Formats: sequence, structure tokens, C-alpha cells
Amino acid sequence: MNIALFGYGKMGKMLEQIGSDRGHHIVAKIDVNSGTIDYSKFDVAIDFSTPDAAFDNITGCFDHQVPVISGTTGWLDRYEEATAICNQKNGAFIYASNFSLGVNIFFELNKQLAKMMANLKEYQVSMEEIHHTQKLDAPSGTAITLAEGIIENTGYTGWTLEKAENHQIPIVSKRIGTVPGTHSIAYGSVVDNIDIKHTAHNREGFALGAIIAAEWIQSKKGVFTMQDVLNLN
Repeated sequence: MNIALFGYGKMGKMLEQIGSDRGHHIVAKIDVNSGTIDYSKFDVAIDFSTPDAAFDNITGCFDHQVPVISGTTGWLDRYEEATAICNQKNGAFIYASNFSLGVNIFFELNKQLAKMMANLKEYQVSMEEIHHTQKLDAPSGTAITLAEGIIENTGYTGWTLEKAENHQIPIVSKRIGTVPGTHSIAYGSVVDNIDIKHTAHNREGFALGAIIAAEWIQSKKGVFTMQDVLNLN
């Protein structure tokens, strides 16, 4: 499989390594000011670029019938527009806030637990996420996805980094050392706590999941999620 990388930072370099280890070819590394792009060389594009570049990167691939895997955050105000263009152009697209296989299983566990806790009003939910000090945004995209999974299945209506009001999920964001990513969800009452937690040991899991998604999307058309890739739906 011939892969184009949009964005060639730390994640791009890890994608290159894991893709090569799995027998694929990295045929383009596209960053700012990379010049003319020859889409005919690509079987798939993986976008871990920047928020201001992601939409154009993704839709440019749709224009040339190149499937796209995207993990870039910060551009999702245009996600619906991008998926509409994908369907119009008969393209193929997967976006995920986190491509880790373990995290995507954790997303599903979170939804199932939320459903079970929805009517138990004596329990209050809270969340904590910890990342390395180079991660400037807070909360993480993964934490937001987890919060959305709870909101979809309970009476909670939103999340906050401040003091929580009624029906809000409080999120604590910490930036410590080189931590690749830890996410914890707790349902607490006066008598006990129920906790679930995902701890990433390194960033390789994020890159591996994106490569697996790129392998899966070959010959498919439409807008998909990692739940489709992992057959969790």
C-alpha cells in the first residue's frame, strides 16, 4: 500500500516507521510549503497535520479519489462539511480523536457503563485526563469524545473544566512530564466508587491504529469510524 503522510511531525515519523514495518510504502511526506501534490501515487492518505490545514488536505484527497484517515483535532467545526463532500465525491473517510485500538474499546466500555449508570442518581460522574507538557490543548480530544459518550447515554448535558453545575461533567486536565495519555472516569457516591481507566504506555498504539484503519478502508466508500474498523457497532 502506498501511503501519503500529511504532516510529518512526531506522529508522522511514527506512522512512517510502523507503516514500513507492516510492508507499506511511504510515498509522500507533505508538510507546509510542500508544493505540487501528485495524488496518483497514493493508495491512501493519513492526515496528522494542523487545524488550519486539515480541511483542505482532506477534501483535496476526496477530489482525487484518495481515501483519507485523519487524526487532526481543532478543525471539527467543518467536519459535517467534509463528510458531505466525501459523500458527494464518493470518497472514503475515517476521522478519530484517538486511533488507539485500546482507547476505542475504552470508548465503548464508557458508553455501556454510562447506560447502566444513567438512572442511578446517587452517583456523580467525573473525569481526569493526563498528558505530556507539550500538549497545550485541554481537555484532550479523547476526553471530549468520552464526555460525549456519557452525554449521549445519560441526563448530563455538557462538560466543563471549571466548577461543575447541575448536569455537567467535571473534567480535570493535567500536564505532567512525558505522559503519553491517561484517561479516568469515576462514578462516585457516598458508599462507593466505580472507576474505569485507560493508560497509554507510548504513542505507538495511536500510529498502529491509524495504519490499521488505512488498511481497512481500501476499496470502501463512505464515512466510517474506528468502531467500524474494529467491528464494534
